[in-house]
Amino acid sequence: MMSELLAWLIGLPDPVLYGIIVVAAFAENVFPPLPADTVIALGAFVAARGNGTELGVWTATMVGNIGGAMLMYWVGHRFGLPRLQQRFPRAFPADAAERFSERFATQGVLAVLVSRFLPAVRAVVPPVAGALGIGAGRALLAMSAASALWYGIVCVLAFRAGSNADVLLAQIATQQRSIGLVALGIVAVAGGIWWWRRRRAAGADTDRGEG
Repeated sequence: MMSELLAWLIGLPDPVLYGIIVVAAFAENVFPPLPADTVIALGAFVAARGNGTELGVWTATMVGNIGGAMLMYWVGHRFGLPRLQQRFPRAFPADAAERFSERFATQGVLAVLVSRFLPAVRAVVPPVAGALGIGAGRALLAMSAASALWYGIVCVLAFRAGSNADVLLAQIATQQRSIGLVALGIVAVAGGIWWWRRRRAAGADTDRGEG
């Protein structure tokens, strides 16, 4: 499968290759099962061995990814979380939506930024952010920062890779796991700080009430 995809990409003219990258980056927000990272990484790999540039691949990826993310943000803002859960129960299970709601309410833009690094949930971040009323400008900034960093890493790895695409995909998977673990650590620390502040504030209110 991967070798067939790579062979197909190699046969494409550079403008069409960039177009495929834009579409893949856009579509991963709309259809999460699509292996967009693989398509983008292989597209960058092929571009690096042709006339493509790191900046060109990165820009194409950002245009598609942010375009798709903001479309789904609008969908979430337009229909709201209850309708999303009703229409797409598998994509928006009640317990996951509840966790997102709490995280976004307590951590705001930080939650949007960090959650976009988590492969299992990053596709649902834009519609949930829209449904929960996080400002479009702030959501755009957070999602752009996350995408810029992650796809910057993908492009650098692709343009620095040797002739083996399998090695490239393995490197990307390793980087993705590492960044995901860091993101989970940030979520845990931010959640702990929020819990501590909330408990401290509750204790202060109790002391004032007793006084």
